[in-house]
Amino acid sequence: MMKQNNAEQKQSLSSHLLELRRRLLRIVFVVLLVFLGLFAFANDLYTLIATPLLEALPEGSQMIATDVASPFLTPFKLALVAAVFIAVPYILFEIWGFIAPGLFRQEKRIVAPIMLLSVVLFYLGVAFAYFAVFPLMFAFFSAAGPLGVSYTPDIARFLDTVLKLFFTFGVAFEIPIVTVVLVYLGAVNVNTLAQKRPYVIVLCFVVGALLTPPDPISQCLMAIPMWLLFELGLVFARLIRKRSTALAAG
Repeated sequence: MMKQNNAEQKQSLSSHLLELRRRLLRIVFVVLLVFLGLFAFANDLYTLIATPLLEALPEGSQMIATDVASPFLTPFKLALVAAVFIAVPYILFEIWGFIAPGLFRQEKRIVAPIMLLSVVLFYLGVAFAYFAVFPLMFAFFSAAGPLGVSYTPDIARFLDTVLKLFFTFGVAFEIPIVTVVLVYLGAVNVNTLAQKRPYVIVLCFVVGALLTPPDPISQCLMAIPMWLLFELGLVFARLIRKRSTALAAG
């Protein structure tokens, strides 16, 4: 009997690993497919990303490439990252397909909306960084230089900074999801979180100072939305708690 159980466990593990392998291969295939579609427009895509900086550069100034291969490798890197970014909904679809069979019905009703909302919030964070933060931040950097210093950013360093900020703001916009999940799991209480609001505000500004460039504009543009998103998470958490209480009473 024990041998039979061990054999069934090994077979189950093998089938799960094969399923995971198939889904990972499909994810890689889709990302590569999107990348091949974007690669022909890699330079145009880079120009689009760099538009907030190009518009803030002083007249007669331009970006530079300090490495020999940067004019090719930098747009290549951007196209690859953009392919992953665009394929995120499909990636989450494959992840959901892998984990859904092991979830209870009530868990599915919670996890599916959370995954969908997480993607939307991440995209909103990236859009906020591009449309609200970048124009002000690059205008500040362009005007803050000492007299006689030419402001000519390197294309590779610029891309690294932009991708870091995209990721930072995308993750920061997940605060409502984290708040709701913690309250739903019973790890924290909504009222306790509300009482810790002054500490949360200070923490938001500390995180903004650590994760953004050293200018007050981008720091505030990250800290203030984080605080507002925390407040939004509290609202959703209260609604979910009231609904759970009503269901339990009914």
